[in-house]
Amino acid sequence: MSIFYPFSWLANYITFNLFALEAGSHLADSVQFFFYDSFKIIALILVITHVMSLLRYYLPVEKLRDFLTQHKFYGLDYFLATIFGAITPFCSCSSIPLFIGFIEAEIPLGVTFSFLITSPLVNEVALALFIGMFGLRITAYYVLAGILVGMVGGFIIGKLHLEKYVEDFVWKMQSKKQMPARKELPFSKVLKIISIEALTITRKIIFYVIAGVGLGAFIHGYVPQGFFEKYLQKAGWWGVPLAVILAVPLYSNASGVIPIVESLVSKGVPIGTALALMMAIVGISLPEALILKKVIKWQLLAIFFGIVTIGIILIGYFFNAFL
Repeated sequence: MSIFYPFSWLANYITFNLFALEAGSHLADSVQFFFYDSFKIIALILVITHVMSLLRYYLPVEKLRDFLTQHKFYGLDYFLATIFGAITPFCSCSSIPLFIGFIEAEIPLGVTFSFLITSPLVNEVALALFIGMFGLRITAYYVLAGILVGMVGGFIIGKLHLEKYVEDFVWKMQSKKQMPARKELPFSKVLKIISIEALTITRKIIFYVIAGVGLGAFIHGYVPQGFFEKYLQKAGWWGVPLAVILAVPLYSNASGVIPIVESLVSKGVPIGTALALMMAIVGISLPEALILKKVIKWQLLAIFFGIVTIGIILIGYFFNAFL
């Protein structure tokens, strides 16, 4: 029996007993999909945000800054930055204050960009959504791919020595290394703190989850099988780059996009093409560029977007070819 069986049973009960919808109808398919995915995703988000909040409590950003600035890791610092990016539930706009904090703490620019690249692509919300929709195998590949893009992208930016393209006001800020000492608290109080944080994160994203699942439910119930596949096949191998181009004007976070990706895949869109669309929306959209322009100059912005775009396209082709 699947661990998600209770959610499936409840969704079926609401759809076919409470609403008395006809099994096999477009409306019933959409409603059942909506309730099942909503219950499943919210439950996963609550569990995983609690786990990640606990991890962040014992690995606060100031400790990571000190750790990275006091040790030489010969490449492992890029990996650690991507891991920290993966466990921080931020979109690109909210990652900028931490980006400035990393620069203030004299963490190398390349390592900082490894964090900035990974943070919107891989986080506990995306993890919860992917596990619920695509299973552990696809989730593991996605997380590894996001970390790899962050590591390689940060490494390239670091080797190009692009510090002159960070806005001057960022360098002039005084480092805030003097952090108040963290008090040792009993675990019961720590649990309360992380629960408040986890519930706060959930409240902030719940609208996007419901909206994304709602659109996904409509696609699932009313769009004919093979509709998207028919048109994307005309693009041939251009399907993945086309998905990235289409994503540029859009802006959302993973919680709003992944349910739509699931529906697209169920309708025949290759998974790599759908993932390329999602990763481009959350990682290289035009609104994000306008936000980042506040802290980096256009030359560095163009290089950053170029590296991430190439990485996303390669990931899309990999998923299409092997998964």
